[in-house]
Amino acid sequence: MSSGPTELSPAAARRLRLRMQGLTLPDGGAGTPDRSPVDVVRRMVALQGQDLPAVLRAIAVRSRQGTTLDDVRAAFDAGELVRGWTQRGTLFATTPGDLAALLSLTGARMLRTGRRVRETEGLDDDVVARAEAVALDALRASPADGGISRAAMVDLWQQAGLPIEGQRGYHLIATLGVQGVLHWGPFAGAQQLMVESPGAGLGEVPAEEPDTALRRIARSYFASRGPATTEDLAWWLGLPKVPVRTAVAALRAEQPEAVAEVVVDGKVMLVGQAPSGPGAEPAPGPGSDLAEPSGVLLVPGFDEIVLGYQDRELVADAEAMRTVVPFVNGIFRPAVLLDGHVVGTWRRAPKSGEAPFELVPGIQADARAAIEAAVAAWPLG
Repeated sequence: MSSGPTELSPAAARRLRLRMQGLTLPDGGAGTPDRSPVDVVRRMVALQGQDLPAVLRAIAVRSRQGTTLDDVRAAFDAGELVRGWTQRGTLFATTPGDLAALLSLTGARMLRTGRRVRETEGLDDDVVARAEAVALDALRASPADGGISRAAMVDLWQQAGLPIEGQRGYHLIATLGVQGVLHWGPFAGAQQLMVESPGAGLGEVPAEEPDTALRRIARSYFASRGPATTEDLAWWLGLPKVPVRTAVAALRAEQPEAVAEVVVDGKVMLVGQAPSGPGAEPAPGPGSDLAEPSGVLLVPGFDEIVLGYQDRELVADAEAMRTVVPFVNGIFRPAVLLDGHVVGTWRRAPKSGEAPFELVPGIQADARAAIEAAVAAWPLG
């Protein structure tokens, strides 16, 4: 007979969330998960990626020890990782197969949401269709291991008489991305190039029915971001709550071992058990590995440990969030976490005379020293 959901304190839940995100070692030192950048992204389905340098670092910091930014870029160059507009009108890094799976769930909704902006900018369906034809001709003429830069694509559209002033070029690229025409792929120096998206079913997973894809993605979300709620998942995907709740209920009915309930401060949350293979995690429990503080952790801007949830209260209070998102422009700065809780932001290259971090009040001297040491030792440039 089941004894009911495991109860976790908020501190233990934060430590478990770090573990599931791949941001800390389950046993505090031994048994480091041996994950490549592709393993990391496949396990997490997608990582928020509108800031390209930040998402490269977010992948690297979750990968095996010694992984460099060049290693992450190499996975994009090989076509094993891509970046596209997969959900909430925002760029995410993902795998080719999950790019197709996510767009099968979110694409039509994002296109409807973006219609008003396109109309305001004079980008009607005819303009988009003409832009697609020019883009496909250019992409198919590019070398097999290459692609087209944003500037080159916009220049081709201008030559074809298409409107590209202001943000119109960006909106055309994003629209074609949501339609599954193109995505960001290999690198040319520090610049990422656009390539053609060959369509649903490409990559390491076969084409799926949307309902099957949603259940699979739900399992991966809770296995890489739990403890979390169904509402967190719906927000992350940018989908209505009802179909997401239905998919999670179906997943739990079909695969009872896939998702477990935990109770955190009176709130029921879910933690997933990944399928066997790279990135699989043990089922949650109140073991001793959740009893010890996890120390100082640095993450880049827009990291999933902060942005991967609708409700961020478990990891950041309002004062901490004001340091990470100080303006109304939606820019999420790199975050400092102390035992899984956001306590401020940090800078990789502070200006002369500036501190390398900005912390909320009340951080003790020993913790400040540990944070300063962590910033100095940050290995990812």
